[in-house]
Formats: sequence, structure tokens, C-alpha cells
Amino acid sequence: MTIISPSLLAADFAFLKDELDVVKASGAEAIHLDVMDGIFVPNLSFGLSVIESIRKVSDLIFDVHLMIKDPLSYIEQFAKAGSDMITFHLESDSVVQATIDAIKAQGKKVGISIKPATPVEALVPYLDQLDLVLVMSVEPGFGGQSFMPECLPKIAAIRALAPDVLISVDGGINGETSKLVKQAGANMLVAGSYFFKAEDKAAAVEAMKA
Repeated sequence: MTIISPSLLAADFAFLKDELDVVKASGAEAIHLDVMDGIFVPNLSFGLSVIESIRKVSDLIFDVHLMIKDPLSYIEQFAKAGSDMITFHLESDSVVQATIDAIKAQGKKVGISIKPATPVEALVPYLDQLDLVLVMSVEPGFGGQSFMPECLPKIAAIRALAPDVLISVDGGINGETSKLVKQAGANMLVAGSYFFKAEDKAAAVEAMKA
């Protein structure tokens, strides 16, 4: 089964509850929450207060992606805010094993994300502890970028090494690129612009799942 996780960055923040209801009605199972600090990536997004607020009005899976310099310092807060899955970057400043342990201690699913230039080999020491690997198919920081096909061999390599892990792909995902990443082994797709700009969002979800 392919899990669809629309990215909240592409939603209309004036109507977040309505947008979350639309995500739920579309057949998507999760909502992808990109937290950016303006340091690790050159952009700012939203933080704990937004996640706490929308947790009160949505039962979607909260797929939280921490694009921040020091994720370890904030794991407990994001867990308490309502995260179901917490993904941090291998390239962050936090000690990887300590961050994995902190997420597990909060009873949340653990994910690690890698940027386009990071080799799969860097993940190998941690793969058996992960619920999810998030492969960036664009440079992290801004929505609306074009899909980088260089990610496809990385997805296939991760799938060969970890048959049971969720492999999520974020960046330039649409009805066409979703086919490519699924063929490579991905089973969770993050879509921002493609989903939220679609007139028929259920059809967009179906196109990504098909």
C-alpha cells in the first residue's frame, strides 16, 4: 500500500482546519509537516504552536519532518505537540544515535531524511532502527521544485537493504513521478503543490496510488 502525505506548506494557512478536512476526505492517510528553522535550510516555516493547534482538529497521521540544526533539543516538545512520526536529517548537528533514542523514548516512529547529495551508505549503521527513511528528491527548503531523478537509485538501494522500512519521497511528486519512485521501492509519497493545487484532490491521490 502507498501512503500519501500531502505537505502542509502548500496549503492555505488562513483555512488550515478546512484544508486538513480536505486532505482526510481525499483518501490521503497523513499530513506532512515541514518544520524549518532558517538555519539548517534557508527558509522558515512553522513550529510547535501550529502542530499543537491542528492536532486538536485532525486525526490524520502527523508526519513531522524536522529541517532544523539541532533536532535532539526539541524531540520531546514535538512529540508532546502531537507528532506521530518524527523525521530528522542525518546531516543535522545532533548526534544521530541519541536522536533516534530520544524519539523512541517518546513512543514515536523514527525517521531519518537524507539530502540529494548524501549517499545511502551513511544510513547503513542506523537502518535497522528506523521506521522510515525520507529521501529528498529536491534540495530541502522550498516547495515547488522539480523532481531530481538521481534519487531513484538511492531509493532502490535502500529498499534492497531494508525491505520492511517505509521509504518516503519528498520533492516534485506528481502523478507521473510517483510511478517512478514507487517502481524504485518507495511506499510513502509527499506531495505539496500537486495535491493542493489539484481541482479534484481525490483524483490526485488516486493517481499517486495507482
